[in-house]
Amino acid sequence: MRKIFLLFFLFAFAVTAQAQFGVRAGYSSANFSNSDFSSIGAFHIGGYYLVKTSADLVSVEPGIQYSGKGYSTVALDGDEVTEKLGYVDIPVLIRLNLMPALNVFAGPQASLLVSRNYTKGNISNSSLEPVAGYELGALVGVGVKVAAGLNLQASYDLGLSSLNYFNTDVSNRVLKLSIGYTFGN
Repeated sequence: MRKIFLLFFLFAFAVTAQAQFGVRAGYSSANFSNSDFSSIGAFHIGGYYLVKTSADLVSVEPGIQYSGKGYSTVALDGDEVTEKLGYVDIPVLIRLNLMPALNVFAGPQASLLVSRNYTKGNISNSSLEPVAGYELGALVGVGVKVAAGLNLQASYDLGLSSLNYFNTDVSNRVLKLSIGYTFGN
């Protein structure tokens, strides 16, 4: 009985849903949790698929994007240390449309490590080994529809699994400011 009810609900959702594709890019301020490191500036860019319900109160937004993360600090010997990590983020957001132009959102996010650039003074290393190859996390934020498909949003990525960074329990923390465009709006 539950399977029939679930299939009916999914069919009704699909029939009444309106789907739109979009792109998003912006600035990120990233750091590690449980550390006294400094944040680094990075960027993020990607796409999303927005599925609205007929009531337009709730929408679902799966997406994929490249996102820069990491930290900077000064080592005990005075050398500047910078760790730049590149991830492919796969968020699945639930948006609650509070007003026609304002929404809040949250959801899970899986992140796959694709690049690493560690520098300390003149020494550089791009091995992925010191960092876990994936991270599970959550994302929360607020979005504003500006005009004609243009949108702005601020979000916070909260890593929930350990990166096991050089056997240390840390995770990514990223503040993202984005501009996006939804096609077919």
